[in-house]
Amino acid sequence: MNLFAYDFMVRALIGVVLTGLIAPAIGIYLVQRRLSLIGDGLGHVALTGVGAGLLFGRSPVIAAVVAAAIGAVVVELVRERGRTSGDVALAILFYGGISGGVMLVSLSAGSSNRNLMSYLFGSPLTTSTEDLYVIGVLAAAVLAVALFLRPWLFAVCHDEEYARVSGLPVRSLNILMAVTTAVTVTAAMRTVGLLLVSALMVIPVATAQRMSRGFAATMGWAMALGVLTGVTGLWTAWQADSAPGATIVLVAIAAFVLVTAGMVVKGRLAGRERPAPAAETEPIECAIDRAAQRDTVSG
Repeated sequence: MNLFAYDFMVRALIGVVLTGLIAPAIGIYLVQRRLSLIGDGLGHVALTGVGAGLLFGRSPVIAAVVAAAIGAVVVELVRERGRTSGDVALAILFYGGISGGVMLVSLSAGSSNRNLMSYLFGSPLTTSTEDLYVIGVLAAAVLAVALFLRPWLFAVCHDEEYARVSGLPVRSLNILMAVTTAVTVTAAMRTVGLLLVSALMVIPVATAQRMSRGFAATMGWAMALGVLTGVTGLWTAWQADSAPGATIVLVAIAAFVLVTAGMVVKGRLAGRERPAPAAETEPIECAIDRAAQRDTVSG
């Protein structure tokens, strides 16, 4: 049976492909800055927007974008201060976001646990045409920022102080990156869910880092792996009748494990075949000659 013979599967495929492109594209900057879990926190905040949208009869995706963007700006401003108390403030923001979201969803008319689970863990098969239009616009915005501003974003991620001395608008770029991360989280919530989107932003990047060197090459491989794992996970979920969002993440983890194991085996085989360099034997020969000279002198 051709799973793409159905319209809802075609919409799910398009949504998964878009998510697989944008999540690693912005995730590579987060990994570079060691902020891999920030997407998970923004997912908690975005749930408040989802609940507000359902409660007031507005688009949950648009409301989630607004809530997550505001949360992202707050996160960046707290991070910039660099105080220890900032961790407590972020924890309150994240946990307050998910708690407020669950409460608002429960108060909205016609809501159910199933509806809440679809936003938390994804439900690509229920993606409507209107949702797809919104996801497409958001994905285009994320790709534009991630690709066209790559030199400046990379400079900020690699060495923020040097970028500031070089004259780059570091604060503006940091806020733009944070808002773009929030947009990515909300765009991907229909496919992998708010609680799992962070995995798709990090795992393909971690896998690509084991396959290539260089920032641009790693980004390209990460985006390709994001699309591949998304499509494979969707097909696996169809065959196994499992949750698509969770299956996509598990496929991404499996790819990471396989690539890592393959690189380890390749490294060991290369180590066995490589002849010992002359620099390793030269000190031994010199030591023997010195010992012989000492014996001659002493004799």
